[in-house]
Amino acid sequence: MMQNVHLAPGADEDDLYSGYNDYNPTFDTEDLESDAAFQQAVRTSHGRRPPVTAKIPGTSASRPLATGFGPKTALSSSMGRPMTGAIQDGVARPLTAVHAAGYTKAALRGSVFDPLGQARGPAPPLEMKNEDTPEEKIRQLEKKVNELVEESCLAHSCGDLKLALEKAKDAGRKERVLVRQREQIASPENINLDLTYSVLFNLASQYSANEMYAEALNTYQVIVKNKMFSNGGRLKVNMANIYLKQRNYSKAIKFYRMALDQIPSVHKEMRIKIMQNIGVAFIKTGQYTDGISSFEHIMSTSPNLKAGFNLILCYFAIGDREQMKKAFHKLISVPLEIDYDDKYISPNDDPHTNLLIEAIKNDQLRQMERERKAMAEKYIMTAAKLIAPAIETSFAIGYDWCVDVVKASHYVELANDLEINKAITYLRQKDFYQAVETLKMFEKKDSRVKSAAATNLSFLYYLENELAQATNYADLAVNSDRYNPSALTNKGNTVFANGDYEKAAEFYKEALRNDSSCTEALYNIGLTYKKLNRIDEALDCFLKLHAILRNSAQVLYQIASLYEIMEDPNQAIEWLMQLISVVPTDSHALSKLGELYDNEGDKSQAFQYYYESYRYFPSNIEVIEWLGAYYIDTQFCEKAIQYFERAALIQPTEVKWQLMVASCYRRSGNYQKALDTYKEIHRKFPENVECLRFLVRLCTDMGLKEVQEYVTKLKRVEKLKEMREQRVKSGRDGSARSRREGSAGGDSGGNVKGERLSARLKALPGTNEPYESSGNKEIDASYVDPLGPQTERPKTAARKRVDEDEFADEELGEDLLPE
Repeated sequence: MMQNVHLAPGADEDDLYSGYNDYNPTFDTEDLESDAAFQQAVRTSHGRRPPVTAKIPGTSASRPLATGFGPKTALSSSMGRPMTGAIQDGVARPLTAVHAAGYTKAALRGSVFDPLGQARGPAPPLEMKNEDTPEEKIRQLEKKVNELVEESCLAHSCGDLKLALEKAKDAGRKERVLVRQREQIASPENINLDLTYSVLFNLASQYSANEMYAEALNTYQVIVKNKMFSNGGRLKVNMANIYLKQRNYSKAIKFYRMALDQIPSVHKEMRIKIMQNIGVAFIKTGQYTDGISSFEHIMSTSPNLKAGFNLILCYFAIGDREQMKKAFHKLISVPLEIDYDDKYISPNDDPHTNLLIEAIKNDQLRQMERERKAMAEKYIMTAAKLIAPAIETSFAIGYDWCVDVVKASHYVELANDLEINKAITYLRQKDFYQAVETLKMFEKKDSRVKSAAATNLSFLYYLENELAQATNYADLAVNSDRYNPSALTNKGNTVFANGDYEKAAEFYKEALRNDSSCTEALYNIGLTYKKLNRIDEALDCFLKLHAILRNSAQVLYQIASLYEIMEDPNQAIEWLMQLISVVPTDSHALSKLGELYDNEGDKSQAFQYYYESYRYFPSNIEVIEWLGAYYIDTQFCEKAIQYFERAALIQPTEVKWQLMVASCYRRSGNYQKALDTYKEIHRKFPENVECLRFLVRLCTDMGLKEVQEYVTKLKRVEKLKEMREQRVKSGRDGSARSRREGSAGGDSGGNVKGERLSARLKALPGTNEPYESSGNKEIDASYVDPLGPQTERPKTAARKRVDEDEFADEELGEDLLPE
C-alpha cells in the first residue's frame, strides 16, 4: 500500500525549503500509544478496523493521496485525526517541531533568516513615571522617612547622639505630613502603622539616649496608649528603665510589673530580666524582703550569676547567716554552659587536629567563654569576701568555710585566691604575723600560687626593712614564675635598696618585656635612671608613663623635678602647674612652685604659692620662715610676728624663732612688748648672748634699773664663751667640753645653732646705735635669702608626693589585690 505514496513538491518549485512541512502520518510513531484505533487493531485480528469517525469522510482505500506530480491533499490518521502540517478548513496546522529554528512554510521569497526578530528595530522607550500623582508622592515620602530612621540608628551606633536625635525628629515631622496626605486621598485604614510605630519608637529611644527623659516618656506614652499598636504595652519596660535612672523606684516597679503582665509566658528570658530589674529596684528602696522573693523565684526558675549575687546581698543586708550560706551554694551551682580548657588540649599529635585546636583557641566564642568565666569568678570572690566576716564569729572561720565550699565546686582554683585574700585582710587589720603565716602556706603549692604568695611576702618584708628576707622571697617568686612582672619588680626593688642601680634596671626591663603595661616597673626604672644621673633616659620613661597615667601626681612631680635638674625652670613650673590641677591641696607642690618663682625673682607669685602652701600645711618650717622674712622685707613686721610665733610653737627649743618675734616687736616700735619677750627668752635660755645684749640695750635706752644686772650676766656669759673657745682651740678635755656644750642650751643656741641664724641675720647693733638706723641694715643683710640653700625634702605617698629614694606602695604591692 505504501509503495504508491510519494511526497510531492510544493507549488512553488523555486522555494528551496518547500515540502519540508509535509509529513506522512503513516510514519507518525510518537502518538501510537494514544491512538485508540491503532491499539484496537493490535489487540484484534489483522485487517479488522472499527468504523471511521473522522470529520473528513474516507477510508484507507478511497482516501485520495498526493503523488509526486499531483496536488497535495490533507492526510488523516486511522482515527480521522488531521496529520501534522496538513491544511484543514483552509488553515495550515503549525509544525511545532521546527519552530525554534525559524523555519516556516509561509516564509516569503528573499526573506532574511531572523529567529530573534531583530529586524523589527529597537523596543520603544519606557513610559516616564508621572511623579505628580498623589500615590507617587506618598511612596517617595515613605522612602524618605525610612531613610531618616536608618540614618538616625546609624548615627546612634557611631556615638553621635545629637545627630541621631535630629534625624529622628526630622523623621517624625515627615511622618506626620505623610499621615495627613494619606488621610486626604484614602481612608484611615490605609495608614502605614508599622512606619508610624518605628518612627515613634526610634524618637523615644534617641530622647532617652540624650538623657531627655521627660520627652522620652511622653513619646512612649503616645505608643502605649494607642490601641492600634498591638505590642505597644511592652514598651513599658523602657519607661520603667527611665524611671529607674531618675531614681523614681516606686514608679519603676509599677511599670515593670505592668510590662510583666503583658508579656506572654513563652518569652521566658524576657520575663526573667524584668523580674531581675524589679529585684534591683527593691534593693534600691531598701525593701530587701521583696527583693529576696524576686531573686529566689529567678534562682528557682532560671538561675544566673547576677541574680545569685544580688540574693546574697539581700540576705547580707538583713543579716541572715544561714540564708547567706544557702545563697552562696546556689551561686556556686549556677551552670556556666561553657567548655573547659580540656577541650583545647590535643589528645594526640594529629596535625589536622592540632591546627583545628589552634584555630579555635582564641576565636570569638572562646573569648566569650573567658569573659563569662572571669565574671563568674569575680562574683564568687566578691560574695566570699562580703559574707566571710558575717557568717561566722570571726572572719578567719568564715573564709575557711568559703574556701571549703569553693574547693568542692568546679571553681577549685579560686580557693587559693581566697586564701591570699585572707592574708590581705590580716594586713588591713595590721596583723602582719598572721598575714605572713598565711602566705607561707603557699610555699609548697603550684608555681603560680607560690609566685603570688612569695611576691606579697617580699613586699611585706620590704616594708619592714628586712631586706634579706625580702630578697629571699623575691628570688623564690622569680624562680617560681620567671614571667611574673610583679615578682621581677620586687626583685628589682630589693636590688635598688642595696644600691646596685644597674642590676635593678635590668630587672625592671625584664618585667617590662614580660608585661609592657607594668607601670610600676616603668616608674621604678625612671627613678633608677635618675639615681644614675641619666636624666634624658629618666625623662623619657616618665613621659611614656604620663601618656599611660595622665593624672598621676607622682609622675607629674618626677617630670617637674627632672626639668628642674636640667635647669629648665619654665618647664618645671609648667609641669608643677599640671600637678596642682590634679592635687590642688598638696602643700609641697605649692611650696616648690613658690621656690621656683622666688628663684626667678617673681616675689609676688612666690608669695601667693607659699601662702597657699601654708594654708594647707601650716607646720612647714621652711614655708613659715620664708613668709616671715617676706613680711619683714616688705616692712610689715607686725604680720611677720604670727609666723615666727608658730615656728616657736613647732620648735620650742630653737631660740632663733623667739628672737625673731622680739625683733619684730622692736622694729615695729613696741619696745615694752619686745622687752618682755626678751626677758622670757632669757628665762628659758639664760646663756644666750644675743638675748642679753638686747636686754642691756633696751634697759639702757629705757632707763631701767635692771641694766646693771644684765650687764653683769652678759660679761659672765661672754667670759664663759671665751673659755670654751680656748678649750676648743687647745683640744684639752674634749669629752668634758662636749657634755658642757650639750647642757648649755642657751649658749649652743647662740653659737652652734646661732651660726645658721648669723648667716642670715647681721650682727645685732651695739648699745649706742639707735634702733631706727639699725633696722634697715638688719633687714637688708638678714633677709636677702631667708631660706638659704635648700635640700630636697622627702615626699611620701600619703601626701601625694614621690621621693626619688623611696618607692610608693603601689609599685611594690600590686599583687596584694588578687583581682
